[in-house]
Parts: sequence; C-alpha cells; structure tokens
Amino acid sequence: MQGMSVDDWVSHEPTSEWEVMMKKVAEFHHKHDFAGKNGHDMGYRIALTVEELGELSAAITKGKPIEECAEEMADILILLMGHSIAMKIDLKAAFEKKYHRIMQRKALTGRLGVRVTEYQSE
Repeated sequence: MQGMSVDDWVSHEPTSEWEVMMKKVAEFHHKHDFAGKNGHDMGYRIALTVEELGELSAAITKGKPIEECAEEMADILILLMGHSIAMKIDLKAAFEKKYHRIMQRKALTGRLGVRVTEYQSE
C-alpha cells in the first residue's frame, strides 16, 4: 500500500474528491515544511492526535455546539490524512481493505453498547 510523499501529492492532479482533500493536506505540510522540521515524526504526531481526541471528547462531554465538535473531528481527520502522507501510506486503499474486513464481522453488544470487532468475549 505505497502512498505518495508531500511533493508527489503537491504536484499530483486530483481525479477524485479524496485526492483533492489529500492534496490540500499535503499543501499544508509543504507550506510549513513538516518533513524538514520533524513534523513527520510519528511519536510527535500520535501525541498531537491524542491531544485532538481529548479536545473532541471535551467538546462532546461539555455539550459544546455541534459546529465545535465538527471542527475537532476535522482536526482529527486532517491529522490522520497527514499521518498517511508522513508514512507514505495509501490511506484510501487501507480504508477499502479494512472496510471489506469489518463488513464481514458480526456485531457484539456489551455493557457500553454495540461493537464490531474480531474480539470474542469470554
């Protein structure tokens, strides 16, 4: 699942909405030279993701307006797309492969709600 680098995405002519979005994220990385300023370090990027998840969680649990929740979700999506650029992973291909797998799974209902997983409770 080889993806494209920042430079590859910046010079790429998009053929789908997904590619337009990926190119925008790559242009953001290019503008701020993430690759040259340690912005592609995955330890750092995962820490940022945890921070953004916390902001989404706080927006939801504090009953913030839906627009604020949407903004926090967008931050997470942009970060995940950026992770795929940093790691040169074809995120769309990974999504399609994973989607196919999860559609074959059965749902389990536990104390906290429904979960679709390969995990089997004991």
